Amino acid sequence: MSDALTRPADAGTSAPPKPNAVVAVLALAGIVVSLMQTLVIPIVPELPTLLHASASNTAWAVTATLLAAAVATPVVGRLGDMIGKRRMLLVSIVLLVSGSVVAALADSLVPMIIGRTLQGLAAAVVPLGISIMRDALPAERLAGSTALMSASLGVGGALGLPAAAFIADRWDWHILFWTSAVLGTVAFVLVLLIVPESKVRTGGRFDLVGSLGLSAGLVSLLLAVSKGADWGWTSGTTLGLGAAAVVILLGWGFWELKAKHPLVDLRTTAKPQVLFTNLASVALGFSMFAMSLVLPQLLQLPTQTGYGLGKSMLTVGLVLAPQGLVMMVMSAVSAKVTQAKGPKVTLMIGALIVASGYALNIVLMSEVWHLILVSCIIGAGIGFTYGALPALIMGAVDPSQTGAANSLNTLMRSLGTSFASALAGVILAQMTTDFGGHALPSENGFKVVMAIGAGAALLAFVVASFIPRRKTATPVAQDDAPEQVEAASAKV
Repeated sequence: MSDALTRPADAGTSAPPKPNAVVAVLALAGIVVSLMQTLVIPIVPELPTLLHASASNTAWAVTATLLAAAVATPVVGRLGDMIGKRRMLLVSIVLLVSGSVVAALADSLVPMIIGRTLQGLAAAVVPLGISIMRDALPAERLAGSTALMSASLGVGGALGLPAAAFIADRWDWHILFWTSAVLGTVAFVLVLLIVPESKVRTGGRFDLVGSLGLSAGLVSLLLAVSKGADWGWTSGTTLGLGAAAVVILLGWGFWELKAKHPLVDLRTTAKPQVLFTNLASVALGFSMFAMSLVLPQLLQLPTQTGYGLGKSMLTVGLVLAPQGLVMMVMSAVSAKVTQAKGPKVTLMIGALIVASGYALNIVLMSEVWHLILVSCIIGAGIGFTYGALPALIMGAVDPSQTGAANSLNTLMRSLGTSFASALAGVILAQMTTDFGGHALPSENGFKVVMAIGAGAALLAFVVASFIPRRKTATPVAQDDAPEQVEAASAKV
């Protein structure tokens, strides 16, 4: 199978009348989902007061979304391959809207956690959108379109933070979730009207045992990672969950290898192109999230510390917003590089750009414009890498496995962000400075996290170098005969 993104000849769908509209609607859906993930950030410090609960309990409003997304992404991707990607995309958006409405009506902890859990179940929208593009768009449009769709997570997050901060600062916090519900409804209607359904299906039975096993393993692992700092890294709960995750995931892997219709085809996942792409995704997810942890704190810490800039959350959002625009622009550039040199080269270039951004941040962190520059450089690198990842995955898997494969790759990125949050939290909790009797993260602590972020990006570069490089096939038009598609593929 080639690195090239060629539309399968047996997709069984006619060319959509307006490919531009399909791409725009799917990208909008991705942005709406990423907005959901960031809209709660401005009110996190106030949640104990707003929900009449302790800070440790209100943290579940964030943790629940993380766990739900990890569980839903591979399961929904597999269901998309089986019963229809557009159908599961619509189901995911319905869950997003439902969760937004529940959270918008919440005034206590339990309904908020329920709402945030439902929102997290919509996390598969982006990999489903990428898979739909492979089935529905002409071959020459795939590289740019999938790069834009993949980058929509970062774009929505960067643009959503200032908007959420503005709303939370001026109106009732419930408006945040009503806004999410309205945007989700708009996305649902547009997908229903414009996006075509693909006839590419895997068939077979759904692997219920495999889905339960993977869900249990992921929940155990992510709970240990995300709550370890609160519970204690050597506590019985943390160690027990970590051990359970290892045992469950090993048992799950054994089951998947024996299952006739596995949730995740581990043999396909073990292909060098898929394996090294997923490993690079973990490192990139780690590297990307390190910036999200460092820059907001540097901007908000008091100026009296000597390194904090004393800015508001709204300013934080405005500083990070240009990053989203840079990602969008770079996704188009990465598509051109992919078409000319292949997605492996694009991924490696992006990883080096991200690493250079972190290295620059170590010496440039004393002015607002420094952080704007750094975030834009890192954003440019992310735009490159996130455009290359789906191209590499889809160039190595059968069209009928696209949804599951893209979803697994998205999950790998999410695991990387979870590990980054845990490690950065430990470092910043240990490397502190006293400020008026309060322990705050020290300047050196931030520099260490940035150095680790650069190291993670360099690790992604090294891992990506092991991805087999193959000749790119000539794009095949949608109306070409199946024999022509097979001939083009045979050349590689």
